[in-house]
Amino acid sequence: MQGQIQPEARSAQPVYAGIDVCKDRLDVHLHPLGRRLGVANDRDGIKRLRRELARHDVAIVVMEATAKYHRLAHRALSQSGFAVAIVNPLRSRLFAEAFGTRAKTDRVDAKMLAILGDALAPQTTPPAPEALEALQELVHARGAATAERTALANRLGASQTAFLKREIGRRLKSLDGHIERLADEIAARIAADPVLTRRRVILVSIPGVGPTVAATLIADLPELGRLDRHAIASLAGLAPFADDSGDREGPRHIKGGRAHPRRALYWAALSAARYNPDLAAFYKRLRDSGKKAKVALTAVMRKLVVLANTLLKEDRLWVSLRS
Repeated sequence: MQGQIQPEARSAQPVYAGIDVCKDRLDVHLHPLGRRLGVANDRDGIKRLRRELARHDVAIVVMEATAKYHRLAHRALSQSGFAVAIVNPLRSRLFAEAFGTRAKTDRVDAKMLAILGDALAPQTTPPAPEALEALQELVHARGAATAERTALANRLGASQTAFLKREIGRRLKSLDGHIERLADEIAARIAADPVLTRRRVILVSIPGVGPTVAATLIADLPELGRLDRHAIASLAGLAPFADDSGDREGPRHIKGGRAHPRRALYWAALSAARYNPDLAAFYKRLRDSGKKAKVALTAVMRKLVVLANTLLKEDRLWVSLRS
């Protein structure tokens, strides 16, 4: 493999590397050697880390998902031939507590990640294409700008001072332009990629899924079309989990999953519950049977993500079952 580092003399035993990621620093623990290493979270530091890892028979490298600070190390180590797993921070924290470790420092976290790699054998995570990572940044920036605009609009409605109203009005106008430019750039990047364009066409064919929701699903849920219905619902945080004990059967609740696509699916479900003939009938049937509006809407969200997953897997557009 191009760029792969060839070790001169590897250690005989399998080694599990845990890396705690910060903006400027990587704290590394090698289990079961007990060796610690700290390097800068930049190209030079990662180059040093690759040389160190190349001396050992590394079974897997485990890192927590961050907003973006793990990406450089993830990509560089993967390109060098190391198996890298990116795990949910909550999963690693719960593992540490189950292991009896309540302290939380960068060194402790790195050690727990290394032990987690040995004990749980997490699945290797290939790095996302750089174009998709750029699209994610743009989609998240638009989401943040939209949330800021909503907060400013609410403040404007509550303001009584003329000066403050003018200032907020100027900021709202500036934000409108910013959001519009972000939307144009997102659309242009999707249009420039035939695969992403096809995914967008399929998604927006579903009544209730507009361009904004489609872009969010494309950027933040790239597994759509590649997993089964249960896995994709769980990944979106829409799979109900049992809460039973003995003779008690507790209510099912959703939890976990990715916040950005789940939020997008919420807005899509609000529209689909009114304008998508199949899902509107499904929503009405649940409400008529006594389900609360929130429960019924969550079920519509789950139906939407499963439907999108099926259409993308089969590479076809949505067709109403009631037509």
